[in-house]
Amino acid sequence: MINYNEIKEIEQKIIEYRRHLHTNPELSFKEYETQKYIIDVLSKLEIVCESIGNTGVVAHIGDVKKYSDNCIAFRTDMDALPILEDSDISFCSINKGIMHACGHDLHIAMLLGAAEIFQKNIYKYKGCIKLIFQPAEEVFPGGAKIMIEAGCLKNPTPKMIFAQHIDPDNEVGNFSAAINKAMASTCEFKITIKGKGTHASTPYKGIDPVLVASNIINFAQAFQIRNNNPAEPIVLSICAVNGGIVNNAFPDKVEMLGTLRSFDEEQRNNLLAKFTDKVGLLCDVYDAKCEFQINLGYPPVVNDKKCFNLVKESVDELFGKNSFNICSPKMWAEDFSYYANEIPSCLFFTGINKTGCKEIYPLHSNKLNPSEDALIMGTAVMVSIANKFFQLF
Repeated sequence: MINYNEIKEIEQKIIEYRRHLHTNPELSFKEYETQKYIIDVLSKLEIVCESIGNTGVVAHIGDVKKYSDNCIAFRTDMDALPILEDSDISFCSINKGIMHACGHDLHIAMLLGAAEIFQKNIYKYKGCIKLIFQPAEEVFPGGAKIMIEAGCLKNPTPKMIFAQHIDPDNEVGNFSAAINKAMASTCEFKITIKGKGTHASTPYKGIDPVLVASNIINFAQAFQIRNNNPAEPIVLSICAVNGGIVNNAFPDKVEMLGTLRSFDEEQRNNLLAKFTDKVGLLCDVYDAKCEFQINLGYPPVVNDKKCFNLVKESVDELFGKNSFNICSPKMWAEDFSYYANEIPSCLFFTGINKTGCKEIYPLHSNKLNPSEDALIMGTAVMVSIANKFFQLF
């Protein structure tokens, strides 16, 4: 079992990492100062690291040449979101309109904390540890794909890779993971409905794209219920409708933005093709034209059973069996899926909600304010996972 007191000794340092990162967030593919900060911290710990994938960082702890066939990896994301923070915390974002509203500041801080413990204890392990600090998880095509193409999983190739994500729906001290399917595959689409503008008093002289859009929204809800096995969940959501600027004239066009998510890429692609075809037919009914633009997103995240067991055993040993739950698959999306497609992996969730808190702010909320009590616990779980990995191999 790991020395929890050893991690407790650096708790304040982990909190300081998190607060610095939260104060200085950067958008996807622009994490230059974040990259410098991570490299600086790792260098002070005498950990070998290098920049990769433009703004990413890869670090190695231990004798890479000697133990090239026995490597474990941990990955964290680095980017923030284009959100204006609404918080009264003392370390609020100083970059206006940019906020760590998805917990990536906590993810980085916990991995930096774990890195220090790994470095102090690496002599105990007959293997090496790879740390991956990845940019641009929040936007397509995703930083994971870029990092993998740049070689982050090579020299050495890990046997297993792990990542954690904060979970506002769970209190501090609670951890969870899915046994198999963890997160959905996704795509984003844009529908442009082209009509014919006319005055509101003479709708018969035009083609109303607003009416067409409203019918598409209603159709989308029925489509996902009637065209899919309920045992294989999907989510089809139209989240934005833009068209028209006055109250007495119909616009020439309306643009709609949406997403389709499922746990099977083939299912997603088949449903998307069918939905596209039906939307086109619906536009024909009203003599409107439409354009469909599709951006296929991340594959589903599927956890490996052995990796899942290491996470569960680590939490059970540290905090008791009641602290770990097998969770249902989430309809969130994560480019960690690209790593999972390459090597056995597990993405697990760390509770960050304050005990007894009545108002829970979700991920991507401008009021998200995780409890920092979760930092040492998430760090400890990663350290324990590594210990158990080296006992296993």
